Formats: sequence, structure tokens, C-alpha cells
Amino acid sequence: MKRVLVAGISGAGKTTMARVVGERLGLQFHEMDALHYVGPDWATDPEFRERISEIASTSTWVFDSFGYPDVRDLLWTRADTVIWLDYSRAVIMPRVLRRSLLRTLRRERVFGGDVEIWVGWLSREHPAWWAWSQHAARRTEIARRADEPRFAHLEVVRFATPREADDWLGRLRPGAP
Repeated sequence: MKRVLVAGISGAGKTTMARVVGERLGLQFHEMDALHYVGPDWATDPEFRERISEIASTSTWVFDSFGYPDVRDLLWTRADTVIWLDYSRAVIMPRVLRRSLLRTLRRERVFGGDVEIWVGWLSREHPAWWAWSQHAARRTEIARRADEPRFAHLEVVRFATPREADDWLGRLRPGAP
């Protein structure tokens, strides 16, 4: 396990999982949204694909993402492991709602210095709306990719509950499968 993607829908805990996996295995952690959104008003990095390609060409890394469409195939091809946080909506929604509510109330700065604002809750791109509306589609897409012959080289570690993931993390050590 040297090149790892942590996949799932918004609110699953991808960033936390990826950070811990990186620490336990000594892998460089990369936060996908922080690489994608680099400026005010959710501006994206025009060199995003090149930056991700450069990172993905190294021998060890962990990303907290399924991958944005323009880098998805690249990451899935170069990864050796996909950790899939395949949690139900009943798990996801309280998490994403709590996180977004706290970010909005506290005006916490996130990617590129932006903040979540109340009016943003009305957008279909808001994390809460996204998690709700895209849950089934994301699950289907990850399952489809995991079964594709071109990604047969990947070890897919799938967790249906946070408890399963926590138990696995508790056993994870350098060199452990």
C-alpha cells in the first residue's frame, strides 16, 4: 500500500481517513480540494491536472478523493489501493450537515481562503445537497470502476460502516496489508 485513494461521497470522512493512513504508513497526504481550489470565489488551479500528474508519478502518496473527472483515470491507473468509505446516507448526512453548519457559523476558511455562506446552502453544489443527490451515483461509479478490468491491479478495501473502518485503521501498521 504505497499509492492510495480514499474514495466516498462528501461527508464520509475521506480526509480524516487519508490523513491517518498517510501518518501510519509514512505516505505523503494530499488534500484534493486544497489542490483544486486555490483562490477566492472557488477559483480552480489552471495547472491542476499537471500538479496531480506530478504527484501521482511519485512512488508514494495518499489522496482523499475519488478524483475530479480530469484526473480520475490518471489516479485510478497509478494507485495501488482504493479505500472505499461506502457508508449509507444515514451516516453521511449528519456528518456533512454538522460540518457545513459549523463552517458556516464559524466562517471557517477552507480551500483558497473561501468560506461557506448561508446563501451557498441553496446551491446544488453545496456539500449537503451534493452528498444527498449524488450518493447513489457515486456508489455506483466507484463499484463500476472497482470491477473494471483496467483497474484489476487495485486492491479495493471497502467499508460499509465507520466501525469497520476504525477497526481496520486500528490494525494498520507499516508493511501491513
